Amino acid sequence: MQRFIFFFILCFTITQNIFADNDSIFLISKITIEGNKITNNNIIFRELTFKTSDSLTLVRYEIEKKRSTDNLMNISIFNFVSITESISDNKLNILIKVTERWYIWPIPVFDLADRNFNTWWKTKDFNRINYGVDLAIYNFRGRNETLDLLLSLGYDEKYGLIYKIPYINKKQKIGLIFSSNFIRSHEVALKDSNNKVVFYKNSNFYPKQSLNSSIGLTYRNNIHNTHSLQFGIENYKFSDSIIQKNTSYSIDNQNKLTFFTIYYQFKNDYRNYKPYPLKGHYFDIEITKYGLNLLENEKADFLSFKSTFRKYFKINEKLYFASGFTGMINSKFPYFIQNGLGYVRDYVRGYEYYIISGQGFALIKNNLKYAIVPQKIAKIKAIKTEKFNTIPYAFYLNLYADAAYVYKTDKDQYNSLVNKTLIGIGLGIDFVTYYDKVLRLEYSFNKSGENGIFIHFMTSI
Repeated sequence: MQRFIFFFILCFTITQNIFADNDSIFLISKITIEGNKITNNNIIFRELTFKTSDSLTLVRYEIEKKRSTDNLMNISIFNFVSITESISDNKLNILIKVTERWYIWPIPVFDLADRNFNTWWKTKDFNRINYGVDLAIYNFRGRNETLDLLLSLGYDEKYGLIYKIPYINKKQKIGLIFSSNFIRSHEVALKDSNNKVVFYKNSNFYPKQSLNSSIGLTYRNNIHNTHSLQFGIENYKFSDSIIQKNTSYSIDNQNKLTFFTIYYQFKNDYRNYKPYPLKGHYFDIEITKYGLNLLENEKADFLSFKSTFRKYFKINEKLYFASGFTGMINSKFPYFIQNGLGYVRDYVRGYEYYIISGQGFALIKNNLKYAIVPQKIAKIKAIKTEKFNTIPYAFYLNLYADAAYVYKTDKDQYNSLVNKTLIGIGLGIDFVTYYDKVLRLEYSFNKSGENGIFIHFMTSI
C-alpha cells in the first residue's frame, strides 16, 4: 500500500511538472541563424512568427515554430529548414539552420509552343519547339530578389526581362515588379473549332508581334496576405490575313493596337507547402482592366474578374483530401486575349486536349491522396555540395473528380462543350522532389466517354 501511494505521488508530481512547463511563460532570449551564406538575416526574420523578447508557452511556441518553418520553405530559396531550441531559466535560445539552394540557373530553353505536353504529344511535331536560354537568378543579392532574362528562338521568338524585388522599405512590406517581353510568331492561334485551336502559319514573316511592359507594386502587410497592383502597356501588330480569316480576332478589325492595362490581385495564403500543399487553405481575387482611356485611339475596354479558393485537409498520417473552386467572369473579349478552360491549371482533367472559351466559367476540383511513400530523404555521397546531394522525395496515389461549366452568351455551333456541364474522373500518381518539382502521371475519363494518360508538371489544386 505504501509503495502504491509513493508511486501515485510520483506520477502526480511528474504530471504536474509537465503541465506546469506547458503553462509556463518562456521568454525568447536569442535567435541564431546558421547556413545562410548568401541570404540576408532580415529575409529569414521576416518569415518568422515570433521574435526576440516575445513571451509564450511551450505549446504555443511549437505551433509558431511549425508555422515559421513552413513560411521559410515557401519562399523557395532553401532546400531544408530546421528550428531547434534550448531552455534555461525560462528562457528560449532558438537556432535556425537553413540549407540554401543553388540560385543561378542558366537553363536551356526547350519548351513547347502548345498549351501543354499532352496537346503537343498528339502531333509530336518537333517544329513546334522553342529553344534558347533562360537565365534565372534567384535570391539575387541575398534579398530574395528574382532576376530573369529570357532569350528563346525556334517556333516562337521571345525576349523577356523580369525583376522582382520583394521589399524596398525597412519594414519589408512593400515590393516592386518590373517586366517586359517581346514576342513574334510564325504561327498564330487563329480561332477555336470543335473546341480545339485552329492555327494560321506563314513562314515568310511574322503574322503576330507583341511588346508588353509593366511595373507593379506589392504590399505584404503580414505573412499570409499580399496585395499586388500592376500597371502595363501592351502593343500588338497583326497581319491582314489574320484579320480576314477571323473578324473577331482583333478590336474593330484593327491591325495595330496599343492600350494600357491595370491588374490587381489579393492573396490569402495559408498553404503548408505551396508547390504541393497538403494542409491549409488558399484564396485569391484577380481583377484586370484592359484599356484605361488614356490614349487617343485606345479602343480596348474589357474587364475580367477571377477568384480561387482551395482547402487542404489532413485526414490521417497518410491520407489527405483537397478541394478547390475557381470562377471567372469577363467581358466578351476579342480572340487574341480570350481565355477560359484549357489553360495552365484551369482545366477539367480528361479534357486536356480542349479549349473551352466563354464569358465565364466555374470549375471544381477534388483530390483524395494517399501517401504511398511519405517524404523521405536520399543522400548521394558522390555529390559533395549540400545544395544537390540531399534529395527529398515522396509518392502519392491520387483519386480525383472535377466538374466545370463554361458560360457563353452567343450560340456557338463550332464548339459543343460550352454551356454544358463537364465532368472528369481518374486515378494518378504524383512524384514530389526537391527544387519544387512535381510530376503527375494520370489516367482520366471524361463525360464524353474519352479516356487517356496525361502528364503534368505542377500540382492540380
